[in-house]
Amino acid sequence: MGAGKSKDQDSLETEKLLGDQSYTSSRRSSISELSNPNERVIRQPIQYHSINNGGSESYDSQTRASVHRYRYYNRLAPHSNSILHMPNHVVPANYLIRIFSPVAGKQSSIITIFSLWNTMMGTSLLSMPWAIKQAGFITGIGLLIFVAGLMLYTSYRILRAVEVLRAENVDVLEFSDVCKFYFGKVGEITALVCSLMSLIGGMIVYWILMSNFIYHVVSFIYYHADGSFNSSTIENKSAYSDAMCPKANPLPDNNTNTYPDLLSVLGNFPIANPVFEEVWSETKTVPFFLLLVLAPIINFKSPTFFTKFNALGTCSVAYLFVFAAVKAAKWGIHIDFSSADQHLPDYTSNFGWTFPALTGIASLAYFIHNAVLSITANERNPKNSARDLTIAYVLVAITYIYMGAVFYSSFPLNKSCIEDNLLNNIETNDVMAFVARIGLFFQMVCVFPLLVFILRVQFMHSVFGSVWPSIKHVLILNVILLGICVVFAIFLPHIGRIIGFVGAFCGFSYAICLPCMVYIKSCYLNHGGLTLSWPKVVFHGFLIFLGIINFIAQFVIIGHTQ
Repeated sequence: MGAGKSKDQDSLETEKLLGDQSYTSSRRSSISELSNPNERVIRQPIQYHSINNGGSESYDSQTRASVHRYRYYNRLAPHSNSILHMPNHVVPANYLIRIFSPVAGKQSSIITIFSLWNTMMGTSLLSMPWAIKQAGFITGIGLLIFVAGLMLYTSYRILRAVEVLRAENVDVLEFSDVCKFYFGKVGEITALVCSLMSLIGGMIVYWILMSNFIYHVVSFIYYHADGSFNSSTIENKSAYSDAMCPKANPLPDNNTNTYPDLLSVLGNFPIANPVFEEVWSETKTVPFFLLLVLAPIINFKSPTFFTKFNALGTCSVAYLFVFAAVKAAKWGIHIDFSSADQHLPDYTSNFGWTFPALTGIASLAYFIHNAVLSITANERNPKNSARDLTIAYVLVAITYIYMGAVFYSSFPLNKSCIEDNLLNNIETNDVMAFVARIGLFFQMVCVFPLLVFILRVQFMHSVFGSVWPSIKHVLILNVILLGICVVFAIFLPHIGRIIGFVGAFCGFSYAICLPCMVYIKSCYLNHGGLTLSWPKVVFHGFLIFLGIINFIAQFVIIGHTQ
């Protein structure tokens, strides 16, 4: 009995040394600040290790031995705030539980707006002139503004949905949590599938563009090194030698009303090298060569290295701004709303029945719904989130309209020549286009592994409960994803159509349908003081109807887009 009593007294005294306050069998614990102001630590009692390790006494004896060294100092200064109190870094790690407190928002509105703008700036920027061609000049600009307003409203509904649930003491982090709360597993799975679809669509478009960029970059270097770019061997009658029409649709001469030599329309092409063209083909071989670059780097467990190159995206957008301005200044403005001859370069249509191509692309261009909560989470003043989101959408709309309208209105050849990748309308030997392709290629090489990583985390965690089940699972998933990308790059290398379909699907389901249904359900349940009314039901039902029509229209215009 005496020995047991001595041990209990020793344990209690050790607890006093370990903790800021005594921690006994009543499960009291002490909390003290660490050097990190956002981290706190709980010190467990001396019995904790014995209870959780099958009653082993060897470690307890060692711990008591180390603690005894501080007993003398503790008796000199017994108060918990004494400088002689046993410091945290000396306490054995088994007796510490670290708790990370939520970090107070320190993100300014400027950073939030820029992050939203930068996230929405993507490959759709290159397709904007083609999208405006499909809808008509005036109609295209109007639809870009309309879709921006629609996507802004549904993004705002996502922000409000989280605020409403938190007011009801429901802890949610992402919009998928909101969907799960209101619609159960079906809502969560729907949100997950839509998110995965947007990622797969982005990967396919990136693979097509990377194949295109590296093809032109290598061709530029090869033909310049080989001396094949020789303008003296080609009769180039066009005053705009850097513009080209890949569709090979010759234009009538304004003076003679006859068709000039095809080469004057297509521009200054290099003399073909049959062997090189066979080995280096944009759709037959380059997509496979690209595997040598990207297949190894998408298997990394962490994408931290690639996140350091996010600034390349901003630089690429800025360069494209300058690129469009320089070309417009060189070419001038070529639009004529009064002309009835569609073969003239200045002929401009204000409306096109294939306008759903633009609404599909715009739906993906303005798609920020699966990231808006993460970007605005650390804002210094959460009340400004709606205002900052509005400003960001206005800036994004201005950016897309600028790129689409400037390039479309200044393009000197027939507007039917405009491609879904505006760089395809610039000759391979153009220096500014060469620089743009190099910059965009390296940017996409850095972003592509991030897309694969995000998709892998979401899919693996949902299916297997782990973000890295095994290397075999990861390799099989990566092979499937790369196979899909290569197949599209070979058989359907048209980013405008792909962006349109993916954008229409994600816009209908994730960006419009789910936010509207969540809002109606929250009103029905009177969450956050919301009330349901017929005008709300009709209005949001109409928005869902627009999303459905936009998706169906993508199938209707197949074969009709130029």
